[in-house]
Amino acid sequence: MEPKLPGNKKMPDFDQLNDRIIADRPSTPSLVIKTNLDAKDATENNPYNHDKEPKDPKEFRDYFEE
Repeated sequence: MEPKLPGNKKMPDFDQLNDRIIADRPSTPSLVIKTNLDAKDATENNPYNHDKEPKDPKEFRDYFEE
C-alpha cells in the first residue's frame, strides 16, 4: 500500500529548493513606533502601493492604519 502524500507530485522536494531564503526568527524583540512624522494616509509613500489605486482601498487602509 502506497502512503498518501498530499500535494502535487511535480513539486520539488522542499530541501532541494535553492531560490528562497528562510530566515530564522530574530533573537530579540522589535518595537514599531508610529510618530507624527509618518504619513497620515496609508497610501502615501507606501512601497506596497506601487503608485496606483489598490483593488480594495478600504481594506488596504485598514491593514496599514491603526
